[in-house]
Amino acid sequence: MQQYILSKKNVITVISGLLIVLGFFSHFVLENVGLSEWSLIIASVFGIMPIAIQAFQAMKVKVISIDVLVSIAAIGALFIQNYEESAIVTFLFLFGHYLEQRTLNQTRSAIKELTEMAPESALKQMDNGEFEEVEVDDIDEGDILLVKTGAKVPVDGIVLTGEGHINEASITGEAVPVNKQADAEVFAGTILENGTIQIRADRVGEDTTFGKIIELVEEAQDSKSEAERFIDRFSKYYTPAVLVLAIVVWAFSQNIELAITILVLGCPGALVIGVPVSNVAGIGNGARNGVLLKGSEVIQDFSNVDTIVFDKTGTLTVGNPTVAATELYEKDSAETLGYLASVERESDHPLAKAVLNQIGETNFYPVEKTEVVKGGGIVSSVAGHSVAVGNVALMEKENVTLSKKVQKDVKRFEQHGNSLVLTAVDGELKVLMGIRDQVRPGVKANLQELKDLGVKNLVVLSGDNQGTVDVVAGELGLTEAHGHMLPEDKSAYIGKLQQRGQIVAFVGDGVNDSPSLALADIGIAMGSGTDVAIETSDVVLMNSNFSNLPHALGLVKATANNMKQNIVISIGVVLVLLTSVFFSEWMNMSIGMLVHEGSILVVIFNGMRLMKYKLKGRKEQKEVSAPAEKVKIS
Repeated sequence: MQQYILSKKNVITVISGLLIVLGFFSHFVLENVGLSEWSLIIASVFGIMPIAIQAFQAMKVKVISIDVLVSIAAIGALFIQNYEESAIVTFLFLFGHYLEQRTLNQTRSAIKELTEMAPESALKQMDNGEFEEVEVDDIDEGDILLVKTGAKVPVDGIVLTGEGHINEASITGEAVPVNKQADAEVFAGTILENGTIQIRADRVGEDTTFGKIIELVEEAQDSKSEAERFIDRFSKYYTPAVLVLAIVVWAFSQNIELAITILVLGCPGALVIGVPVSNVAGIGNGARNGVLLKGSEVIQDFSNVDTIVFDKTGTLTVGNPTVAATELYEKDSAETLGYLASVERESDHPLAKAVLNQIGETNFYPVEKTEVVKGGGIVSSVAGHSVAVGNVALMEKENVTLSKKVQKDVKRFEQHGNSLVLTAVDGELKVLMGIRDQVRPGVKANLQELKDLGVKNLVVLSGDNQGTVDVVAGELGLTEAHGHMLPEDKSAYIGKLQQRGQIVAFVGDGVNDSPSLALADIGIAMGSGTDVAIETSDVVLMNSNFSNLPHALGLVKATANNMKQNIVISIGVVLVLLTSVFFSEWMNMSIGMLVHEGSILVVIFNGMRLMKYKLKGRKEQKEVSAPAEKVKIS
């Protein structure tokens, strides 16, 4: 019966409102006092039922909730035959709850939109080679699927054949179509705007990037910040205090109506709802713009960040380096380049890809006994030769002698901002390559936006040589730049910054930098929803768009300020109402409840402003990176 009554709360609200209208109509128009009183009594009883049930459920777990205060006040008003007050107070309380739920649902529209974007069916290749429509739940990893123009991509996968442009707004927050060809990665929930493609399912159901985004946003919107936990603790003691105050006032004044009025006026409704609605709206805005804020706690911590530490490759730079300069230390280098390509083919490191692209077609040799030297490179056995590929530190470790000419070349390459890849065969240096990554377009303007938002220190930490890091830092105007840093060195440096009292955010690619992402006060991962990025970081920039970082920081600052505004409004209204009941003659239960419900709507609508938040003064930024230096092969 209790659940049935609670499920009909909205219907009860409507009936209660109609009975109140009938009561006033009977009193002032028909002048029928009996009909008026019975209408208001029935309206009060109807209104009290769901509120009293919620109060009883709260009392069972030893919590004195707002429902307890309103129930006592309404029953007390009935007891002293103040039917008008009782009916109006319960109706306004129920109607206010209805409006709260409706407006809160609007702030949760981001997760609604995401779930509505989730594909429900797909064209799956059957055993006879034909494609048939099946439900998404019936797709397994490895299945071949056909996606036609206008259809949603049903799973995460790889394009096998075909070509088309895909709108990835559900993943990245940007609606600019992305061209997809064979071997390109596609994501569930994105839309093929033109073309036809066949894909292989790699991740299905909840394991897709889209599924994880939905899960993250749901968890984030349900989580509680420190401010919310404080308000929960405050309400736990505040509501009993209001009840005690009402009892004390009644004991001294013997005025039960005054005591009941205090119960109504002391309800902290706006205080309880104000902070959650700000958090939900802020997280929703982020989700729409390709920024995943993993919980309400992140908002408060992120808004206080004064130092941001960046990894270089893939963060400040595009992460697609190319060979800018090469020196060969033997006349016939074809065989050595074949050895180098054979070793690099075993790696998926961006520098290895740059080397392979530079070498092009060559003879490949069998690679054996590969040893990865942390922070140095790779040592392998290739066609019976010992081949070391890596940085200067690796050459020293392998006792490779660097001539004066090589040392000059190394210094020159570093001064021009190149990362070094040295290749030695059987202990003798054969090849030196300088590889340079390009600074992300617009990143300089984005860093200035971070400074404008109050970030005092911008630091880059990289495993690259100091010369390369200094070139990037000089171009971007960073506060500090440190090269030759292993992952543990980065973590140690972040620890030092925190010991100095700085609140540190670390921005990395979410793969090699996972220790730093975890150690920083706020870990921010660049990447299109990679598993490591999502699990390790506090904030994920889904499309690796650096310009989303200033938006994210501005958003959390606006959200934190919005929370404070709602707290001030809520407490201010309660103080004014409680003061008015003692120092004015016009204050009563009905007016007090009306003001309360009004304040609840004010804080809700104030929070909902965050759904439309945009960084002030933002313009489209276009920067052209300097071209890579070209050095002739000697």
